[in-house]
Parts: sequence; structure tokens; C-alpha cells
Amino acid sequence: MPELVFFSGTMDCGKSTLALQIGHNRSARGLQGVIFTRDDRAGEGKLSSRLGLVTEAVEATEGMDLYGYLVDQLSRGGKVDYAIVDEAQFLAPDQIDQLARVVDDLGLDVFAFGITTDFRTKLFPGSQRLIELADRIEALQVEALCWCGARATHNARTVGGEMVVEGAQVVVGDVNRPVEEVGYEVLCRRHHLRQVTSASAHAGALSPDVLPVTST
Repeated sequence: MPELVFFSGTMDCGKSTLALQIGHNRSARGLQGVIFTRDDRAGEGKLSSRLGLVTEAVEATEGMDLYGYLVDQLSRGGKVDYAIVDEAQFLAPDQIDQLARVVDDLGLDVFAFGITTDFRTKLFPGSQRLIELADRIEALQVEALCWCGARATHNARTVGGEMVVEGAQVVVGDVNRPVEEVGYEVLCRRHHLRQVTSASAHAGALSPDVLPVTST
């Protein structure tokens, strides 16, 4: 039976790498798929992994009918056996509905990959709709780690190394950006709630108030 599967996790847990692997495995068996993505770090129409792997993809722009796109490909004689959707959290809820229709009406497997919550710990609308509609939800087993070594469970947005909790829900950025830029960092719940990033933790570790020195 075809399924709508939602693979979820924090940043840095290997979602895009798994998406590329699923595409590779099916391609090796002679299957052909369509890869959709939105706002990938490598640019428009790209699906990229932090391991350096990149492939061409269809940019799922705002308002695009994903179901209609696949129907058009099939009606033109194209072969489509499955669909992969990366950065699915950025899709609108009605586009998630279209993906469900691809499964139900076209009989195609759809593999969606995305972050569940934003930097404020609020559900992305696309991810919320996937949770509501997916046949199966898979939490990725590769654990991203907080700077403290604990399992990272939340995504934090940083500016100048400091965590921010206000602003637009979608601001394209990435981990490992220069500290002065808008970036993202994965944190454990404890440090996300306390708004302690790796940069601020390092600054704190250098403070004499944190590590007092007693003269002898």
C-alpha cells in the first residue's frame, strides 16, 4: 500500500541525507521519482546534504499545486513511481493535503522530510498538517547533539551568537554560520529554555564569576 511518510527531526540529524539515500536506492532499482524541495541551503531547485551531496529538485514554490504537477507529468507520458519532499515544514497545509491526495488518488509513495517545530518551539503549519495526515511518522535515529553533549531536541535561531525568540517564522539560515550572521543551533530542551547557546556558554565559562579564582 502506498504511504505518506513523515521523517522528522531537528536540524543536523540527517534528514536530507536520508532523502538522498531513499532516492538513490529506488533509482538503482529502476524506479523514477520527483524530488520537491523548498528554500534549500544550496539554492533554488536543489536538495543538498551537509555531507556535501547535492541533486537537482523541483522548487515547491508558494501556491504551487504539487498534485497537479505530478498529474501533468504523468499525463505527458512521464514515469513517476514516488515523490520525495524535503524541507516539508515550509509547505502550506493545503500543499500537504495535495501530497495526501497523491498517495490516495495516484497510488504513489510520498516521503516527506522536515523539522517539526520552529525556533520558538511552535509547530510549523506544514509539519502540523503532516502529523495530522501522515500514514506513518518516523523520528530520525541519528541524534544531533547540544553543545553540552545531551541529545538536541530544539532548534534555536541566533544573531551574533545570542539566541532570539522573536521574528518571522521562516528566515533561511544554517548551522555553522559566522557568529555575526543569522544562524541556527540545535539545543537540548534545558538550554533552549534557558537560552544558552554554545557562544554564550563559552563566554560564561570565561567569566571570573563562573570560575572564581582564589588567591593563596
